[in-house]
Amino acid sequence: MPRIAVQTSSAPTPVGSYSQGARRGALLQVAGQGGTDPATGELVPGGVAEQTTQTLRNIDAILRSEGSSLADAVMLRVYLAHADDFPAMDAAYGAFLGHPFPARTTVVVGLLSGMLVEIDALAVLPDR
Repeated sequence: MPRIAVQTSSAPTPVGSYSQGARRGALLQVAGQGGTDPATGELVPGGVAEQTTQTLRNIDAILRSEGSSLADAVMLRVYLAHADDFPAMDAAYGAFLGHPFPARTTVVVGLLSGMLVEIDALAVLPDR
């Protein structure tokens, strides 16, 4: 079963040697996404809450391009630039996803300039 690259214009274009997502069978791994508006190529204004919401929109757009959505995500990994941003990120994350939540890991890391949050996702595609 081959790996299939996933690409949609509804999410930001990768800036490196990677695909927006990779599918193999029923598994779809979405590459780390940030709070970039796909229409402008710029980070959305505001703070970590606004970037978290846009990041989740970008992930959902990639999943939807394959007939899936965040409802099919089983794991999200959150990378924060600042530990103090956890409460605001978590509130925006919870409001966007709702119950039941997928599994999640959150770590504090160095991110590209201006990027406050990056999130990747693993989803199991619904039967077609």
